[in-house]
Amino acid sequence: MTFPPFLHREVLGNALSQYLIAALILLVGAGLRQLLSRLLSKVLFRLTKRYTAGVTERELHDLLIQPLSVLFLLATLYLAFSVLRYPLPPDAVPGVEPWPKVALLRLFLLGVIATITWVALRLVDFALLVVQRRGELRETPAIRRLDHQFLPFAKDLLKVLVIIIGLMVVLGEVFGVNVTALIGGLGIGGLAVAFAAKESLENLIASFTIFLDQPFGVGDLVTAGDVSGTVEKIGFRSTRLRTAEKSYVTVPNKSMIDKPLDNLSLRTSRRVGFTLVFDQKTTSAQLHAIIAGSLEAMQAHPLVTQDVQMKFNALTPAGKEVTVQYFVDTTSYDEYLNVKEDLNYRIIEVVEQYGGAFAGTAPASAPVVGKV
Repeated sequence: MTFPPFLHREVLGNALSQYLIAALILLVGAGLRQLLSRLLSKVLFRLTKRYTAGVTERELHDLLIQPLSVLFLLATLYLAFSVLRYPLPPDAVPGVEPWPKVALLRLFLLGVIATITWVALRLVDFALLVVQRRGELRETPAIRRLDHQFLPFAKDLLKVLVIIIGLMVVLGEVFGVNVTALIGGLGIGGLAVAFAAKESLENLIASFTIFLDQPFGVGDLVTAGDVSGTVEKIGFRSTRLRTAEKSYVTVPNKSMIDKPLDNLSLRTSRRVGFTLVFDQKTTSAQLHAIIAGSLEAMQAHPLVTQDVQMKFNALTPAGKEVTVQYFVDTTSYDEYLNVKEDLNYRIIEVVEQYGGAFAGTAPASAPVVGKV
C-alpha cells in the first residue's frame, strides 16, 4: 500500500502510517465487536438448539454479549498495537524483550484469561438454565423439588471449579508459577489450611449431607433451633430462610443438621389447641350442651380430622376450664388460619346459644339447653 510522503515521517520510532493503521483497526474492531459477538452467540445457539428446549436465543445473547464484546475488544487492541514498534530502553539487553513490553503482554494475557473465564461462567449459567427449563416440563413434583434444590448447588460448584481453573492458568501463564509443584505443595500445608478453614469445611460437608439426605428442600417451611422460615436457597456454606416477618436469615449448614430440625411442610395436618374458661355460674347442663354442640360443629367441618377432643378438664377458683384440641387437614398456613377462625366463631355462637359465659364476662340473657 502506498502512502503520501508525510505519512512516512517517524514519531517515537513509528511512521505516521503505522499509527493510522492501528487507529483504523481500533475503529473497525470497536464498530464490529457487538456484531461479531451476536454472530458468535447465534452460531453457538444453532449448534446447541436441539439440546436447549425451553431456552430462547435472546437469553443466550443476554448472557454472552457483554463478555464476548470484551474478548473481541482485547483482540482488537492486540492487533492494533502489534502494528507498532516499541523503542528499546538504553539498558536493553540484545535478544531480551524490554520490560515495558513484557508487562503489557502479561497484562493483556491476564485480561484474556479473565474474559475467557467470564465467558465460561456465563456458559455455566446457560447450561443450568437449560436443565432448569427441562426440569420444569417434568410432571413429577419430587423431581421438580430435587431440581430446585440441586441446580443452585450445582451452579455454585461448577462456578467455583471454573474460577479455580482460571486462577491456575493465570498463575502458570502470566506469573510463570509451576502449577504442578504448587498443587503438590498444597499437600504439605493441607493440614494447616484445613485447620484454619475448619468451620468452612464443616459447612461444606454439611451441604453435601443436606443434598444426599434431603431432610428439607427449597420451598419447605422449617424450624432449626430458634429460627423458623421458608427455605429459599441451599448454598455451599449456608442455608437462606425467609421468616414470617419477611426477614432474610442465613443459617450455617452445620447448624441445620446438628440441631433438631422440624420440617413443618412434611406434616400431614396442623394442630389447634386451646383452653376455654367459663364462669362459675355456667351450669353443668349448659357445659354438656356447649361441649356437644361445639364437637358437632368441629366434626362437621370438611378440613377437620376425626381426632377432635373437647373436655371439661378442671374446676378452679377462676372458673370451669374446658380444653379443645383438633387437627386441620392442610399444610397451607393461610388455610389453617381460615379454618381456625371459622370454628372460633362457631364455638362462640354455640356458647351464646346455650347461655354460657366466659370467666370475667356477663352470661347470655336467654339460656337454651338442647341440641344444635
